[in-house]
Amino acid sequence: MLREIHNWYSPSLNKDMELAVYGHYGTAILLFPTAAADHLEYERFKLIEAVKPLIDDGRVKLFSIGSVNNESWLNDSMYPPHKSIKHGQYNQYVIEEVFPFIFDNCKNRVPIITAGASFGALHAANTFFRCPDIVRGTIAMSGVYDLKYYTGGYYDDNVYYNSPIDYLPDLNDVNRLNLMRDNLGVVIASGQGDYEDPSSSKYLSEILNSKGIKHWLDLWGHDIKHEWSTWLQMLPYFLNELTKKN
Repeated sequence: MLREIHNWYSPSLNKDMELAVYGHYGTAILLFPTAAADHLEYERFKLIEAVKPLIDDGRVKLFSIGSVNNESWLNDSMYPPHKSIKHGQYNQYVIEEVFPFIFDNCKNRVPIITAGASFGALHAANTFFRCPDIVRGTIAMSGVYDLKYYTGGYYDDNVYYNSPIDYLPDLNDVNRLNLMRDNLGVVIASGQGDYEDPSSSKYLSEILNSKGIKHWLDLWGHDIKHEWSTWLQMLPYFLNELTKKN
């Protein structure tokens, strides 16, 4: 399995950022880490090893990036408006730097599927909803899709436009909605065990249904907890389903 580490100075974030690539070719999967973790989190917790058969078979090529959540919503010492600004800068980093890197690395403007667990699920789903012309699907595992869950009550336009349960009900742009409807697979998955919040996935599913956006709501059992053993099962399963060869 090809493994590469890339880094560059991000003008969007004013800091060096690293990115890990796994595989030679296949559907481009952009992985968002869980909380305040880095680009190697999925490797450390054995998720890369778990999807290695799909990588070796040329079905997926993974791009794993780091987060700045510890410089935004997870940093209790920051002034809330500054957290909001940093979240916006992270979106800019993904759109203006990570997407072009993936296109260059794949030698083509390929469709991208985002994936992530926990806080990474919010980033993954939100990136699909915001950029459906580039991101053609998402695998969101064990997520909460209300950004206010993380903001401690703070609310501004940047929170609204990054909180899917807030802005999606108000979205009436037909072209954007049609892009979301014509997706390669939208998975909203959750366990129902300790520390999971299946109600958030159900609520997001209701909104997507109201907008005619096809998706797969998959609620696993009451023994399925909010932990890495869950995502070790989920990620290979959903990647396999979304990239099955004809």
